[in-house]
Amino acid sequence: MSAFVVTCSDSRDAARDESGQVLRGGLEAAGHTVCGYKVVKDEPEAIRAALAEAAGAGARAVLFNGGTGIGRRDSTVETLRGLFEKELPGFGELFRALSFQQIGSAAMMSRATAGTYQGMIVFVMPGSPQAVRLALEALILPELGHAARELTR
Repeated sequence: MSAFVVTCSDSRDAARDESGQVLRGGLEAAGHTVCGYKVVKDEPEAIRAALAEAAGAGARAVLFNGGTGIGRRDSTVETLRGLFEKELPGFGELFRALSFQQIGSAAMMSRATAGTYQGMIVFVMPGSPQAVRLALEALILPELGHAARELTR
């Protein structure tokens, strides 16, 4: 499957984006193609532009990381949720449950979510390398093919 990775951060760039590297490496190791990668500021216009770029690149899945907390600048969730055609709340619920097992009650601070947009499945997860590894390995990779098939039904 063709996937696009987007890191939303006001402090990281491509050279210092460990989470983006984890996602790209994990997708490729599982046999998926990474058709694009971008680091954007946590600003609605930049986030929407990255999603449009992913669609233009032919992505079937877009993996966003960063901007899911409760900080003043965290706007990834609001920006993308407003574009979703269908939301998949189970992704966030399962992510927080798994995260709770690893980090305890701080897991409730994550607003991870997923949804569909123009024939793509969009995953939105925290920006820490540990969080993206958990989401990718436990939730995204096991269901990516299934999700893609469901989108075409």
